[in-house]
Amino acid sequence: MSTSEPRPAAALGFLTVIEHEQHGLLGGYLVLNSTGRPLEFHCTSGVRPNRAQAILFGPTLDAYLYGEQIGQALVNKSTLKPAVICTNQAQVLALREFVETPVLLIESDAASDANGTTYRVDAAHTGVPKQCLLRRGAFRVSMSNDHAADRPRVEEYLATLSESFDLIEPFARIHGALEEAQRGAK
Repeated sequence: MSTSEPRPAAALGFLTVIEHEQHGLLGGYLVLNSTGRPLEFHCTSGVRPNRAQAILFGPTLDAYLYGEQIGQALVNKSTLKPAVICTNQAQVLALREFVETPVLLIESDAASDANGTTYRVDAAHTGVPKQCLLRRGAFRVSMSNDHAADRPRVEEYLATLSESFDLIEPFARIHGALEEAQRGAK
């Protein structure tokens, strides 16, 4: 006898980069199951671009650092392949060029930094054009226009998540883990 109970949603990844005054850019990647429990965590050591890189990469430097250098290294360390990778930084959308997994930007309607300063997240400021897929509560879920073919897969996956699953909260966990790792390294 077969039952048609819904399958639990596949794992999902959360990737963010923080700027540390002493160490430079630090990346963190947390893979959670559909109930929000951690399955894997990876972080990078500090990354600082040199002056020549800043000059040569110009406005594409952040997309290179966040997506290609940091993001790709973190995802490649992981033994799990999540259904989607979520980020809270538009520059990480550049990661999608190097992985098969859809990469989603999760942002509030008024994107702001820790000090409350509103910032722009359009292609001119991140180097990555994006489109808004859907709203989930007070947040927008976006992805790169270059990977619009991912949309049906992403929408299908997001529909399997509980409405109460908070797509923003895991970034606070990553920040806390990165800060703790830096304290432990001293």
